[in-house]
Amino acid sequence: VQLQASGGGLVQTGGSLRLSCEASGRTRSIEAMSWFRQAPGKERKFVVGISWNGGSRYYADSVKGRFTISRDNAKNTVFLQMNSLKPEDTAVYYCAADRSVYDYTEIRDYDYWGQGTQVTVSS
Repeated sequence: VQLQASGGGLVQTGGSLRLSCEASGRTRSIEAMSWFRQAPGKERKFVVGISWNGGSRYYADSVKGRFTISRDNAKNTVFLQMNSLKPEDTAVYYCAADRSVYDYTEIRDYDYWGQGTQVTVSS
């Protein structure tokens, strides 16, 4: 499975961005897809996740009410709509996928990772 992330950029505080993550290869094996982010000098952290078939969604407390994850199975793509962005949302955002995820927030549960896309929120 290969993941291609896109959609990052520079935005002002309060603005919006939409990230995309397209999966290719053995996509039928995917059970879950998620977004993580990593700010400079900090650990990579879970942001949001979605089950590929069941539609279950999981959000980090820091983004609830502002970020929305969705998917288009026909296009093998997951989207992350980010609204009301804050400077603390600045990070490289990575999409991740796996065949079986026990804990959506756990980095070690994911075998497949995209290359990352930079999101910068200016104050």
